[in-house]
Amino acid sequence: MKRVTTIAVVMLAGIILAGCSSAPKRDPDYAPARPVAPPPAPQGNGAIYQSGFQVSWFEDMRARRVGDLLTIKLVEKTDATKSATTAVSRINTSSVTNPSILGASPQLTLPSMLPLSVTKNLGLGTNLTSATDFEGDADSSQSNKLTGDITVTVIEVLPNGYMMVRGEKRIGINQGNEYIKISGVVRPADIDSTNTILSTKMADPTIVYVGDGQVASANAMGWLAKFFISALFPF
Repeated sequence: MKRVTTIAVVMLAGIILAGCSSAPKRDPDYAPARPVAPPPAPQGNGAIYQSGFQVSWFEDMRARRVGDLLTIKLVEKTDATKSATTAVSRINTSSVTNPSILGASPQLTLPSMLPLSVTKNLGLGTNLTSATDFEGDADSSQSNKLTGDITVTVIEVLPNGYMMVRGEKRIGINQGNEYIKISGVVRPADIDSTNTILSTKMADPTIVYVGDGQVASANAMGWLAKFFISALFPF
């Protein structure tokens, strides 16, 4: 009876966990930056224009301050191919002939290991031969493509006017979550009139596209299979 109860509790826990939907999790390293608070209102001094509250009549909507939004168009595409072939062959041969001393070849007489009292004559001649042969062939090919749009925030304006940006897009799908994270440095001159910049124009970019959930788990290799292809497995 106790065993049946334990099995029922385990099955109930599995059903509850399967029914729970995991919401996308926020990454604090890619959290948006808040705009800088405006300075406090100055005391009225009778002037029409007050410092810190100017209004520009000709400015556009391009990002330029901390907390401003900027749309990044992902146009990443990489192709890499590598091939290597190695062949090594080596043969060494060493030979020493039995020398002659005063017209006679020296011999070493050693007692035999046989039970009979038989002797064995050994000369000083020696022959050594060694051979080594190695062949290796490797071929690697990789192709990646990432397209889409993601809107980020400006987190810092550098002294030269360049801006550091970062952002994260979280998408919850039926069987898991998808995360797109990006950070880098952009130049204001590369931002077009629609407040958009290509990802290829970013400096020091970090682009991460990962997922979690049942689909991602099914597509991942198990820990035991990883062990058999790791450096820890000597065979």
